[in-house]
Amino acid sequence: MKSTTTHYWLMATASAIVTILVFAACGGRTSSPVTEASAAGTQTASGDVIEKPELVLGFIKLTDMAPLAIAKEKGFFEEEGLYVRLEAQANWKVLLDRVISGELDGAHMLAGQPIGATIGFGTKAEVVTPLSMDLNGNGITVSNEVWQAMKPHIPTENGKPVHPISAAALQPVLEKFRNEGRPFRMGMVFPVSTHNYELRYWLAAAGISPGYYTESDITGTTDADVLLSVTPPPQMPATLEAGTINGYCVGEPWNQQAVFKGIGVPVITDYEIWKNNPEKVFGVSKAWADRHPNTLIAITKALIRACKWLDENEMANRAEAVAILARPEYAGADPEVIANSMTGTFEYEKGDKRSLPDFNVFFRFHATYPYYSDCIWYLTQMRRWGQITTSHSNEWYFETARKVYLPEVWLEAARRLEQEGHLTKEEIPETDGFKPATGDFIDGIIYDGRDPVGYLNKFSVGLKDNL
Repeated sequence: MKSTTTHYWLMATASAIVTILVFAACGGRTSSPVTEASAAGTQTASGDVIEKPELVLGFIKLTDMAPLAIAKEKGFFEEEGLYVRLEAQANWKVLLDRVISGELDGAHMLAGQPIGATIGFGTKAEVVTPLSMDLNGNGITVSNEVWQAMKPHIPTENGKPVHPISAAALQPVLEKFRNEGRPFRMGMVFPVSTHNYELRYWLAAAGISPGYYTESDITGTTDADVLLSVTPPPQMPATLEAGTINGYCVGEPWNQQAVFKGIGVPVITDYEIWKNNPEKVFGVSKAWADRHPNTLIAITKALIRACKWLDENEMANRAEAVAILARPEYAGADPEVIANSMTGTFEYEKGDKRSLPDFNVFFRFHATYPYYSDCIWYLTQMRRWGQITTSHSNEWYFETARKVYLPEVWLEAARRLEQEGHLTKEEIPETDGFKPATGDFIDGIIYDGRDPVGYLNKFSVGLKDNL
């Protein structure tokens, strides 16, 4: 697939001719290492200067890295004059550090990572995002022992558990562990991960304390009924099987992997905790964004197209996406495991496969737009659990969201895609950056991004913003 933009790039970059020949010999889908020639920038047929056409982008081996893989494999990056190498990273900290250092040009990130870095929780750095990569996509899995102890406390219908399952069913299990002198441990992938906040939300909705971060406790286990700790996503099933943890919250394919291996049972998805919650983002350092504005727009265009491809025609392309993601350089899991959640279903207990068409959403519901209200929700949870140590006004939340989220980049990318016929006008939201207030949470509490302080003060479990 060669666009006029790509042909112009080939003609304009004489100094990179050897690199281009290697690229063509590899079928036009494998990027070469970044060269000095690329640093000078190239010009597209539309007249835009792509300041850095050769890029190295990072990801973690999860199915929601799909937009990056699809943008590469379907030629969307190439059509924007971009030659991309995708690199799997060992864990979320390594990924973030390499984006900040410049070793990676950008990456598939936890939505909380640019926010946490900007406010200085953990690593302090200015990191921004022009695009949300997906909605939903996570689950909470418990060990077989815990599941068997929970089942008597879960309502059933036609012999099957009624979903969503409240963490109230975990209370008797926690009491049993306490009586036996055993700590109850659960894994999540990173302190500022969606998984950490979703797991905490689920527990707290049932009156279970997931613990607090304090100036002297960076583990977040102060006053905890359940001890949460970090485990890299691909290691979750093995850590559960070893008995090091009793459950975990992670993205796919690692919940379904527990089902296939027979070592655990997913009890709830994040779609059931917060319907259509924002999950991953594409992140770059602010310094990188400032130096490469046209390149960032080009990346955003390619990723929007990839997200649309993943959802279009009632997910008709998902089977092909599964085959791509199963390759060792991407998610690297069995295709059947990936398909179990990627193609509109989700399997809880073995054999209990249910329709869940919105478990992975990449484009529908304006999924790619970087809403300020999404950023603000994460900030409220950081404050709720002590990662933000002091109270702040609503305006502070708004200002912080504006520092991190770049809807202006998304809108410019979308405008160009509309002109090129890749998006319709209806696929570009008319918004001020705030979604309507919603009560689509497991506890029914209404979230309005325009009043984060009021939202925080509604919870019975968690810190308040007392101004």
